[in-house]
Formats: sequence, structure tokens, C-alpha cells
Amino acid sequence: MKIVLFTHPSFLHHQSMPRYANMLLNGMKERGHEVVVWSPKARFYKLPLIKSFKKWLGYIDQYFVFPIEVKMKLRNSSKDTLFVFADQALGPWVPLVKNRKHVVHCHDFLALKSALGMVPENPVSFTGKLYQTYIRKGFSKGKNFISISKKTRRDLHTLHLGKITNSVVCYNGLSRPFVSLPRQSSRSLLENKLNILLSQGYIMHIGGNQYYKNRKGVLEIYETWRSRYNTPIPLVLIGEEPSHDLAVLHKKSPFKDDIHFVNNLSDEDINNAYSGAICLLFPSLDEGFGWPIIEAMASGCPVITTNKPPMNEVGGIAAFYIEKRPVDNALWLKWKEDGAKTLEKVLRLNRLQQTETIERSFTQSQKFTTEYSLNAIEVIYKELNQIV
Repeated sequence: MKIVLFTHPSFLHHQSMPRYANMLLNGMKERGHEVVVWSPKARFYKLPLIKSFKKWLGYIDQYFVFPIEVKMKLRNSSKDTLFVFADQALGPWVPLVKNRKHVVHCHDFLALKSALGMVPENPVSFTGKLYQTYIRKGFSKGKNFISISKKTRRDLHTLHLGKITNSVVCYNGLSRPFVSLPRQSSRSLLENKLNILLSQGYIMHIGGNQYYKNRKGVLEIYETWRSRYNTPIPLVLIGEEPSHDLAVLHKKSPFKDDIHFVNNLSDEDINNAYSGAICLLFPSLDEGFGWPIIEAMASGCPVITTNKPPMNEVGGIAAFYIEKRPVDNALWLKWKEDGAKTLEKVLRLNRLQQTETIERSFTQSQKFTTEYSLNAIEVIYKELNQIV
């Protein structure tokens, strides 16, 4: 089978999307398929101009130059080629092959839903709304879709402006290996690397500063738990440097000396972090899938996450759940208290309960292997490629 894979340009320096695209690229090649990647090159973007213009120059490369290149390449592309879009955010290019065999992978629609005013926690600028409208009109020209969760599929069918012919769910597979490592040695390795006292355990969060990651909520639950139960277990937040607002909250916290923001960890370090943590506290407001849930479970780390799709879809019966952080401040105090109670419950699991939780977690994680995901995706590709 001949596959053309559309991906985000490398000059945007994305993290998760290149991993997913590489999984598709390498996985389909290993299965004997002929795969080539089509992606915009940095032409205008690399011009030595003021940084504030970089984004707009990148748009020229992506939405003016690249479509011309694609139209020229299409002249020499055989009719049996399957055109694969690694992300629905590549929507503006979908109309170029709308009458050819194609499929669009869908991850999450958080940006589009925010632009449509469906996410009060994340207001969007006027230009941001225009950009998301442009993307939406583009992917709505597509007819065949693969979503990474049932939640994403529901959003697709709500937001798509045209007619969908094929729509299936193929869950994500771990794009890098995670295994359960010895807890105490994992803590020691991380302690030596970070120069933080972690030998007695720690609560972990991983994620960036995006609103939906709810890092603020992590601090709120932790502070409430510390105030209520007075147990000096540190909190380690792995990811980006804290935003200004988050840094201010950290500085004001009475437990600031036990709250640690950590970045630039290798995949091996992150596996150690999961394996050594008492639990992962992951109260996201929304996700497309929720990678850390499965990564933690595969590493033998109990998970506390939000009781809404796709988090509970991915966590299944293996995770512990709290409600989504409310927008209404009147309900905020109860949410923090409930989160603290759940955290205390997980931290007080006896040895047998811990073992059972870890076993359930590992079983759940095996539903989301790379091999399983790629096999399911390949089946869909072959079916679409047989359409006359």
C-alpha cells in the first residue's frame, strides 16, 4: 500500500504530534507499506526577522507555499495512494485531496471548542477564532476519520460541518516503552538527579501550562490535603517551568518548600519518576486521550484523575476518580476537599490494596500498546485503500 503522510512542519517544534506521526510512519513501514512524508519546509519562516513575525511567516509556508507544492506532487501520485493526515489540525490541507482516498486522525478539539465559546476556562482571541474556523472548514471536507477516543469521536461528529462516511475509534498506543521499575531505587535515582529528598515517596503530576492540564488544581488539592492531614510528602510537578500565575501561587503556598517544578527529564527519568511516585495526581479539565494515565499505570503507579471522558474512558476500573474542577467558585471548596480525601485514600492503601491497584493498572495499560494501536489502524487503512 502506498501512503502519503501529512505532518506538522518540524519548525513548529511540537512534541506529542511528531511522536504520533513517527509511530504511524515507522509502524506502517515495518508492516511493509511504502510511506512518504509531506510536510511544509521553513522558507519564509527562517528569514532573519523579528520573532513576533515568525508565526505569520510560518503560516505563509504552511498555507500558501505548501499547497502549491502538494498540487504539483499530486500530478505524479498514483490513484491507489492513501493520503493520511496525522492530526485534524492539518485541516486546511484536507481539501487538496478530498476527492482522493484519505483519512484524518483526530486527537482533541480543545482549541476549536474554546474558539466556539464552549470552554469558559479558555477565552480565545479574535485571530485565534478565525484560525480555528479555517481549520474546521478544512477538516470538514474530509470524509474518513480515525479518533483516539470515543470522546474525540463524539466531538468530531458535533463539530464536522459536512458528511462523514467512515468514523472509527483506534485508541492510542504508548509511543515509548514504560515499565514498572523497583520503587526504592527509582526514588534514589531521581533524588540524586534532582537533589530533592524523595526517598519516602512523593505525589507526582506531569503536564504543561495549558489551561486544561489544571496545574492550579493540583496545587489546590495538595495544599488542602497538607492542611487537613499534615503529612509532609512532597509534590513533584514535571513539565514546563511554571507560568507566572502558577509561580505566584507557589510562592504564596505555606508548603512551597515541598512543591518542586521539574523539567528537561529524559524518557528514562520520567519512567523512574512514575515508578517511584506514591501516585499520579492528574485532575485535567479535558484531554484528547490522557497519555500520563496509561504511562503511570504501565509503570506501576496508582492514578487519580477526573471522572469524565476521556480520562475515565482510559483509566477504566483501575483509576481513582474525582469530579472536574468547577467553574462556580461556590463549589470550589468542596472540590478541593473531595480531592484531598481521595488523595488521602490512595496514600493510605495497605499493601494488599496497593498490589491489587497496581495489577489492575497494569492490565488496563495493556489495552493501549503501540502494537495493538497500529494493527487496528492498519486494518482501517487497508479498508479505505480498497474503496474504488
